[in-house]
Amino acid sequence: MATNFHSNSQLPSDISTPISRIAKPNSEFYSIFSEQEVLGIIHALEVRREIPLKYSYKGRGAKIWDNFYVKYIIPKWYRTSSVEIDLLKTNFEYINGNIQSCKKVNIIDVGSGNSYPVKQFIYNLNKLKKINKYIALDISEELLNVSRKNFSKWFPLIEFNSQTIDIENSCIPQDLLKNQADDENENTANIILHLGVTIGNHHHRNKVLKNFRDSMKKNDFLVFTNETGSNSKWDGSIRGGCKYHAEEVYGWIKNKMGIRSEDCQLVRKYDSQTDSIVANMKLHHNYTINFCSQGINKNLEIFKGEEITIWRHHKYEIPELLQEIEQAGLKLVHYSTDKYLSRIMVICEIASN
Repeated sequence: MATNFHSNSQLPSDISTPISRIAKPNSEFYSIFSEQEVLGIIHALEVRREIPLKYSYKGRGAKIWDNFYVKYIIPKWYRTSSVEIDLLKTNFEYINGNIQSCKKVNIIDVGSGNSYPVKQFIYNLNKLKKINKYIALDISEELLNVSRKNFSKWFPLIEFNSQTIDIENSCIPQDLLKNQADDENENTANIILHLGVTIGNHHHRNKVLKNFRDSMKKNDFLVFTNETGSNSKWDGSIRGGCKYHAEEVYGWIKNKMGIRSEDCQLVRKYDSQTDSIVANMKLHHNYTINFCSQGINKNLEIFKGEEITIWRHHKYEIPELLQEIEQAGLKLVHYSTDKYLSRIMVICEIASN
């Protein structure tokens, strides 16, 4: 029979309460993130034990991403192609051939990063005198600065605009798309790019697609890329972003959150709940994370053995992809894959009511 203890009862001396270690996000953490973003991080940690990957592109995280891209993705003498660049090249004729009713195009690069993937694509459109302006959108002001520096060097005569945006939580600001004259607006199409297989990193993919849909008008295209295949058949091989980028994000989060290296480890696995490949920080001790700044005073308990997701990627199988596109009010008009059938580029327009 169970024993009932009164509130003033003494617990047996051989029962000890596990000691919780304290982690305090450093001053740089609070300088990088707004109050709303800090609250978003706290909410994601509380509800689903996750620090959304999108936040890792801010502050020094921008340099981490830029270094990763330059080192592992940009074509070099020993690696002469990039899947993203190749897919844009493959689909150039289709895109250009289907914007002929418009004299000009705006390129809206959502999650622009360092803008390298679009360099050749814009060069080809610019040769045809099609480019009206290039708009770089990203959650990271630091990456937008990298984008501006690169783009101004490559295309000094093309208008460059930029703005921070979290595409999971907002649409593309329409004032960025307007031209001075109404007739110019009628004759200018928007090509919205969401490259870098980024759609698979979002927690709320459906919200992202709907925000794109609500940002589009007739004659606009949404072009995005992702990996294809079954996530559950992951063979455990750690490569690409799951290896190099996840490792850097792991180190960045430990430093910013004040969690000791010896108290955690990086675990990569298939997560059946989200049907994604994830990289998680597994804690070896109880931790209390103390958020105390910007009017926020919150203690968050994370227990020994729990895991915090810091990187995620979801592959699409084609029927699922079509379903999510249609649910968002979009219509698939064209797609192509790389030669290994592992990456897909999807072109969508708004669905007719």
